[in-house]
Amino acid sequence: MLSTIIYRSQLTSCVSPERLQALVDHASSKNLAIQVTGILLFDGQHFFQVLEGTMEAVLDVYQRISEDDRHFNLIELMRDYAPARRFGHAGMELFDLRGYQNSSVVDALLNRVTLDANRVKGDRVVKFLRSFVEGRDKERFIAIDPAQAWQLVTPSQSDLPLPYCPAPDQNCAFALQPIVDVTRRRIVSCEALLRGPLGASPADYFARLPDDKIYQADLHSKTYAFMLARYLGMRHQTLSVNLLPMSLVVIEHAVEQLIQQIIRQGLRPEQVVVEVTEDEVISRFDEFQFAVQQLKAAGISLALDDFGAGFAGLSLLAEFQPDKVKIDRKLIMDIHRSGPRQAIVLAILKCCSALEITVIAEGVEKIEEWLWLEGAGVRYFQGFLFARPALNTIPPVSWPERRL
Repeated sequence: MLSTIIYRSQLTSCVSPERLQALVDHASSKNLAIQVTGILLFDGQHFFQVLEGTMEAVLDVYQRISEDDRHFNLIELMRDYAPARRFGHAGMELFDLRGYQNSSVVDALLNRVTLDANRVKGDRVVKFLRSFVEGRDKERFIAIDPAQAWQLVTPSQSDLPLPYCPAPDQNCAFALQPIVDVTRRRIVSCEALLRGPLGASPADYFARLPDDKIYQADLHSKTYAFMLARYLGMRHQTLSVNLLPMSLVVIEHAVEQLIQQIIRQGLRPEQVVVEVTEDEVISRFDEFQFAVQQLKAAGISLALDDFGAGFAGLSLLAEFQPDKVKIDRKLIMDIHRSGPRQAIVLAILKCCSALEITVIAEGVEKIEEWLWLEGAGVRYFQGFLFARPALNTIPPVSWPERRL
């Protein structure tokens, strides 16, 4: 089965462009030996490469390329299969765009394609190649620093209050994880993550309950989240709480109960964000929509959590117009190296910007992920890179700093 990988990257300053031909000739002979073919485009600063061959051989070559320190900002644009090779003449050919006039460069490139004419027009790889040659991909390319140029610094947290001690009869607890504005170095919100009394997961907590008690327990548990916020003195930050969508529908007067819990703990409804996940089934859609209207009328904000992980995200975005969208970790993971994830997240950002919806990138764990997302325009972040959840308290936050 013929496998294809295409990627783009940047040449490091320590490598002279004049050496490229010798490097490509060496790579070409090695690739031919394992029947990998392709082409390498170069514009004086950026590379765009096509690799074709068996899956095992292509992955082997791509792994070596990924570890090569003569280029950086490597982004995998496509991994796919094809019935025929696009570039079957050489193990690797260097196509230097600097040697062509703008008017002739596309034709010169297409002359090297070994597909028959009927397949060229609709071929995705050829479309990618044209986009690079014509410079149309530059608006989507976000250059970032190497991770080594940055470090994490954790300032003294002497002003944080002591952890809250739950009452002995409290049947659940909450771990707080900050949502941060890195540019201003401040915590803008905390997500209250449900835990069992000894820190067990939400799944374990709910598994111990009868089915007919789950929604009432879910709603009642938020009292303890609001108690924790009051104890920790959260006056200028918002508190995000996760609710099962059906808790707002199945429990009679659920929104009124929630508002009473908030006010009883000395908080304002405007301080609270209710998060619902898009992959949870909303079987009573109209009733849930009415509950959302009640939440917003009271001043409580709505956030779509794990956006992009399920199948109903765009529909929910259109129907409920949430105040916030939290992009799922699966889209954030290694986004600095994934062209498909970058394209999807850029589309989400553009859509949310048009709708004036705040975007939060959750699950950020690597410096490079944060660098790319910040370059794309994301302002608010949540993830292990900055702080892990802490039971009954606000954890210290680590801030990225450029190394001197």
